[in-house]
Amino acid sequence: MKLLISMKNSTLLLFGFLIALFSACEEDKEKVEEAPSESFRNEVAATEVNIATAERKSFDYLINATGKLEAGAEVLAVIEQAGYLLEVNVREGQYVKKGDVIATLDPTEAEFRLEKAKISLRNANAEYESMKMGFEALFASDNSDQKAVVDEQLRAKSGVFMSEVELREAQMAFDRSVVKAPISGQVADLKYKAGSLVGASTELCQILGTNEFILKVKVLESDISLISINQKAEVYPISNTQTALTGRVTGINPKVDESGLVQVSITLAANKSLLPGMNARAIIRAPQNNSLVVPKDALVYRSGRAVVFTIENKESKWNYVEVGKDNGEEVEILEGIEENSTVITSNNLQLAHQAPVQIVTE
Repeated sequence: MKLLISMKNSTLLLFGFLIALFSACEEDKEKVEEAPSESFRNEVAATEVNIATAERKSFDYLINATGKLEAGAEVLAVIEQAGYLLEVNVREGQYVKKGDVIATLDPTEAEFRLEKAKISLRNANAEYESMKMGFEALFASDNSDQKAVVDEQLRAKSGVFMSEVELREAQMAFDRSVVKAPISGQVADLKYKAGSLVGASTELCQILGTNEFILKVKVLESDISLISINQKAEVYPISNTQTALTGRVTGINPKVDESGLVQVSITLAANKSLLPGMNARAIIRAPQNNSLVVPKDALVYRSGRAVVFTIENKESKWNYVEVGKDNGEEVEILEGIEENSTVITSNNLQLAHQAPVQIVTE
C-alpha cells in the first residue's frame, strides 16, 4: 500500500515538473514574439549605396546592326572582242584612273580591217567624183535644192555612204582591241594574264570605286520608324573596333524580309583601313524627347520583373517598373517611379525592401 502511494506521488511530481517546464517555454516564446521589429532593423548595418536622379530629358536610343561593306561603285572591265591578250598592265589592288589602258589585244586583224575600210572609202570617193563630172552645169548653178538631191544620189550610187559606215565599224573594232578602265578605282578579281586566248564579252577584272563605301545592315522592323534618310550613324569596322567612322543613312529598303528585318544602307567616306567585303557594326542614334531616364545600373530583375530601388527615409523602397528603350548606359522608364526620384545604382542586386541604406559621398 505504501509502495502504491509513493509511486503515485512520484508520478504527480513528474507531471507537475513537465507542466512548469512547458509554461516557461511558452513565456520565453511570447517574449521573443513581443520584441519589436524595429530593434532587429536597428541591429542590421546600413548598406552603402550610390545614387542618381530619375531625370526627364532627351534620350538617345541606339540601334545596333551589323553588315558588310561594299564599294561605292563596282564595274566590270570587259574584253569586248575575241583575241589574244598581248599585255595586261595592271595587278590586283592597283589604283587606276578612268580611261587608263589596262590590257591590250593583238590588233593585227583589227588593223587589217581598218586599212581595208579606208581603201574602200577612198575608192568610193573616187567613183563619186567621177560621177559628179556628168553634172558640172548643175553644180555650177545656184539651184541648191536640186544640187543637194543629186549629190545625195551620187554618194549613194558610188558607195560613199556604205564605205563611211564600214570605216566607223572597223575603227570601233580596232578601238576594242584596247581595254580601258571604265571608272577610277582599284582592280579586283583579275582573271587573265598576257598570252591568254579570250572570247568576246569576257570579264577581265572588276574595278571598285572606293571613294566611298556602303554598309548594308539589317534593322528590326519595330525600329525602322526611328530611322530616316541622312540620319547620322557611327560605323566600327572589324579592323578597328575602337574608332568610329561617321556615316549617314542613304537608303531604306521599303520591304520587310521573312525574318522581320529591313535593309538599311549607310554611306561613309573612303578610308585606307576599309576593304570591300569587310564586316562592320553600325550604331544609329535615334533621339527620344522628354523621356524619364535612369542609369542602367539602377535596374535589377527579380523573378523576371524589372525593379528600381528608390530611397525614402534612409530606407530602400522596392518599385516594379515598366522599361522602355535601352542605349547601353541609360534606360527609359515608362511607369513605376516619379520624376526626380532618388534611385539606387549600386549594391542593389540583393537589396531588400525597407532595408537601411547609407548614401556614399564620392
